[in-house]
Amino acid sequence: MSFALLTLVALLVEAGFGYPDWLFRAVRHPVVWVGALISGLEGRLNRDGRRGGVVALGVVLGVVGGVAWGVQAGLGTGWGGVVAAGVVASSLLAQRSLGRHVGDVAAGLELGLAEGRAAGSHIVGRDPAVLDAAGVARAAIESLAENFSDGVVAPVLWGCVLGLPGMALYKAANTADSMIGHRTVRYERFGWAAARFDDLVNLPASRLAAVWIVVAACLVPGARAGGAVRAVWRDAG
Repeated sequence: MSFALLTLVALLVEAGFGYPDWLFRAVRHPVVWVGALISGLEGRLNRDGRRGGVVALGVVLGVVGGVAWGVQAGLGTGWGGVVAAGVVASSLLAQRSLGRHVGDVAAGLELGLAEGRAAGSHIVGRDPAVLDAAGVARAAIESLAENFSDGVVAPVLWGCVLGLPGMALYKAANTADSMIGHRTVRYERFGWAAARFDDLVNLPASRLAAVWIVVAACLVPGARAGGAVRAVWRDAG
């Protein structure tokens, strides 16, 4: 129950305040710290193929999990400690920023294609300059769906299971995958462990995210829950 309460506090705090700009300027963001650790390990260990990647992933998870466990233990298990840990954990969610960025794309497209492309460039991986209005909208929706799983549902799920360490470990794994889990000459072997581990921890969250999207389609006027179920069944692989 304390883990569930911690996660609920994190959701409420992040929805209300996000990650303040002044805090980012002062201490950056936990993902930036994890990224710096991954980058340093990659520079030292990316000479030994998959074995180096396994070692790097193990070090990242060990360091991040240890720090998160220490913070949670230090704050205590009382109500005050659980709430404080939830405030810390709010930095590992992305619902507010995700909603804002996707909303900016919708607002931009209302003004014109150029404005929609400009807003889309902040959240989509492809080049918005080659997309028409429908393509910009699709790209934003795809980013919303993926990041709903990665940035909201998955950390919430692992927070309910393991508390602050669960959320931090998930975020570390997800960051490692985004940095080195690529099929390129440089990362294909070294990033193999990060990519596979990220797939594993995201599997239950991605299915749960799909369930929530179907539920939302039941509640939103004009949406079709049956169509959502068919799309999930078709694309789940």
